[in-house]
Amino acid sequence: MTNDRTDSRPTEAPPIATARLDLLPLRVEHAAEMAEVLADPALHTFIGGAPYSPEALLARYERLVAGSPDPAERWLNWVIFVRDEGCLAGTVQATVANHTAEIAWVVGTLWQGRGIATEATRGLVGWLRTQPVHTVIAHIHPDHHASAAVATSADLTATDQWHDGEVRWQRPLQ
Repeated sequence: MTNDRTDSRPTEAPPIATARLDLLPLRVEHAAEMAEVLADPALHTFIGGAPYSPEALLARYERLVAGSPDPAERWLNWVIFVRDEGCLAGTVQATVANHTAEIAWVVGTLWQGRGIATEATRGLVGWLRTQPVHTVIAHIHPDHHASAAVATSADLTATDQWHDGEVRWQRPLQ
């Protein structure tokens, strides 16, 4: 296993712009607004758990911003900023290790159904193509049709592999 921090790649997520969105590097200061964005318990239907309180989300963001304790793994996290509305609407993330990026996304209930997750995920995968990443993967609950549609739009394909009750989707980049 190589130590990815010895190369020239950033250890934090850079800003990524799409047609309507700015993917902004996650900051601890985003926790208060994101606690409101992610407050709907329905967001946890497929992933389990419950919404974080503002204090708990702040603590989580502090851990995420500090980065992975494993020097061979990078945690890259963004908040999704909707330019026309001037607000945050969700998050995208990538955990990168061994030339593989495992990605995930979540968009607040009020912003769903408008292509925001699709656009943000495509922007993330487009950026990952510029990195030394060979494969992008995501794990999606088999009944989460909206997330399957997002993965499909980013050219990920469902596999016959399962992880913790979720289907592995993947896309080779190189």
